[in-house]
Amino acid sequence: MSNQNYHNKANLKRLILEGEGVSLDFKKTITSCEKIAKTMVSFANNKGGKLLIGILDDGTIKGVKSEDEERYMITRAAHFFARPALEPIFEEVYVDDKVVLVVEIEPSITKPHYALADDGKWWVYIRIKDKSVLASKIVVDVLKRSEDSQGVLIEYSSKEKALLEYLDLNDRITVKEYCVLLNMSRRRAQRILVNLVLSGVIRVHTTEKEEFYTAA
Repeated sequence: MSNQNYHNKANLKRLILEGEGVSLDFKKTITSCEKIAKTMVSFANNKGGKLLIGILDDGTIKGVKSEDEERYMITRAAHFFARPALEPIFEEVYVDDKVVLVVEIEPSITKPHYALADDGKWWVYIRIKDKSVLASKIVVDVLKRSEDSQGVLIEYSSKEKALLEYLDLNDRITVKEYCVLLNMSRRRAQRILVNLVLSGVIRVHTTEKEEFYTAA
């Protein structure tokens, strides 16, 4: 559990001034278990994060109408719309006559977490800036294996060497470009990239539009 105390409005206002980002999200109220589960899962799969309930997107403090109702929705989403289930930490902060609910999601040691979507399927989400983004197969595999205590043993075949040589001359590469470069299947390329990311040789960069790799 976090030791930081948000029980005064100065700390809360400082947090609001930081603005939404990779570890902070504002919500006026919780209306959908699916949507809030997606955000909580993306925090758990990253380095943790906080939800401020009762705050508008522009940082205006509106407060919540019913703390109990918000807690119920968040707890339901954390337990039934996230897999493995999450355990949010709640704290109420009083600002004048308004109540803001601070919800902390700690970084998980059982990654990856999946969120139940509207289509009835479970998907992994990660946090990119102030958005919760669907994780690629490579990122999911990295999350699965990053919690494994065993190291990654890499045999540098011509395929690994060709990738590193390419990244010596170019800033970045995508999975598709790597497949074309060496005329190999996407599955084989993904397996190599996962191993190289886990060993710290290359880095994966995910944006809302694309995913690419650079030398570490």
